[in-house]
Amino acid sequence: MQLYNTLSAKERTELIEQAGKERLTISFYKYAKIDNPNAFRDHLFLNWNNLDVLGRIYVAHEGINAQLSVPADNFTLFKNHLDTISFLENVRLNIAIEHDNFSFLKLKVKVRDKIVADGLNDDTFDVTNKGIHVEAEEFNQLIDDPNVVLVDMRNHYESEIGHFINAVKPDVDTFRESLDIIEADLRDHKEDKKLVMYCTGGIRCEKASAYYKHKGFKNVYQLEGGIINYVRQVEAKGLENKFIGKNFVFDERRSERISDDVIAQCHQCGEPADLHTNCANEACHLLFIQCESCKEKMENCCSTTCQEIIQLSFEEQKALRKGQGNSNDIFKKGRADHLPYKKDLRNIFENFKNSNS
Repeated sequence: MQLYNTLSAKERTELIEQAGKERLTISFYKYAKIDNPNAFRDHLFLNWNNLDVLGRIYVAHEGINAQLSVPADNFTLFKNHLDTISFLENVRLNIAIEHDNFSFLKLKVKVRDKIVADGLNDDTFDVTNKGIHVEAEEFNQLIDDPNVVLVDMRNHYESEIGHFINAVKPDVDTFRESLDIIEADLRDHKEDKKLVMYCTGGIRCEKASAYYKHKGFKNVYQLEGGIINYVRQVEAKGLENKFIGKNFVFDERRSERISDDVIAQCHQCGEPADLHTNCANEACHLLFIQCESCKEKMENCCSTTCQEIIQLSFEEQKALRKGQGNSNDIFKKGRADHLPYKKDLRNIFENFKNSNS
């Protein structure tokens, strides 16, 4: 009985190319009590592997967070299987705006302590006492209200390439960092302002809204289904799109184009650009924004040092990586000092504070 992925990304790519069939990129989440996450994890893998589902799925006692790719031909079978699971019946599926058959190349179903790393002790507050969910039309009306503080609950490298107009964008690398920063910076407006939040698909706001209500915020709202669902509704209902730029996504696509605006710049030369890439040096793997010109000139590297390293043999590069640990613990996303045009958002609350002082 196969319970884990056995194919490499290269082998999977070849199979997808040979199949020549359209795949759908989908995300969903659900907070629910799961008594045995390990057994549930195995159940999902067995069923989804048979349907050629690929993706990154986290399961915990508190629920499920899934980002995946499924063959369009198998979508109905996939949905039917979800409906056999009581707490996933008719769950909202966020279907990607831009599809890519290679958005995911492996099926990874992992058991975690939490489905989102929020750093919160859920026993200290009522996680079910959430904010008011609003659809796209009401969201547009809300964020035009001068009595509203609109907060982007995503990380700096996400909001850098795209965000809602007039949104406060915390300068953070992780979701857990943003929670206390936002609460501290808005502590004087817990009663006189409406706190409206958004994220990619809604999951981060789900927990954050309950946390902020616990912290004393009286009027808390969240965008139902996040940016992905918002764009779908805007297109379907002919609403004004108030999101500018691209929506960062955590798969091989890196982002989805929402508007024609390019609001970011190449971290190396400063020219308009909004395409994230990982440094070609595997010992670095830094996530940063690079234009096509710099990509060619720097051979997809973030520095001349990394460019020199990729010229070495595989064995020499492997030797240099020895003992370095996880590169994600060493390099922050887009924060390296050698990137002259990296985004600096440290004063993101200043304009809001000054306008309300």
